[in-house]
Amino acid sequence: MAETYGTTATLKARLGIEVDDTSRDALLGSALEAASRGIERATGRRFWLDGNPSVRTYRPKGRVVRQSDGELLLVDDIGSLASGIVVESGSGASFTAVTDYEMHPENALADGMPVTGLLRVNGYWGSDTSRVRVTTRFGWPAVPGDITEAALIQAGRLFRRKDSPEGVLGSAEWGVTKLARRDPDVAALIEPFIIPGFA
Repeated sequence: MAETYGTTATLKARLGIEVDDTSRDALLGSALEAASRGIERATGRRFWLDGNPSVRTYRPKGRVVRQSDGELLLVDDIGSLASGIVVESGSGASFTAVTDYEMHPENALADGMPVTGLLRVNGYWGSDTSRVRVTTRFGWPAVPGDITEAALIQAGRLFRRKDSPEGVLGSAEWGVTKLARRDPDVAALIEPFIIPGFA
């Protein structure tokens, strides 16, 4: 199940809502959920880690980057090898285990980053009709602080949206203000995490 990047309690504190006031919990939870899914759509990735290994299948064509020392297969973020990893190549019902590959980037998991590619050293990932099947835990090792911050900012904005019909917010001190389409702080926080070529 998809996770949110931040908690309702933290969002309440930011909005000045008392902890024991539960009357708006559903709205706050909905805003946090929407903000989290919006960040995933904007970056092209998700930042929570699978609880158990799952299987994903890739078609090498269009996902392979040829390098001087072999072919790099771009995969979805891999956030943990604690439950192991199984890589197989083949097609239809016939798959064979692949063991001659390296994680890319090197030391990614040790640095708190996900593995984003599998490098087949001096080898190839197969023909245009083959598939590569990867079984492991996908996601990120931990949710980056910038992503949590962006989700909380955006969730607060979405929660207050109910008080700004047509995107206009009124203030006794500042008068009427039109809300910007995208929060510049949220955009700056998530920008480094956008998959290259995605946005």
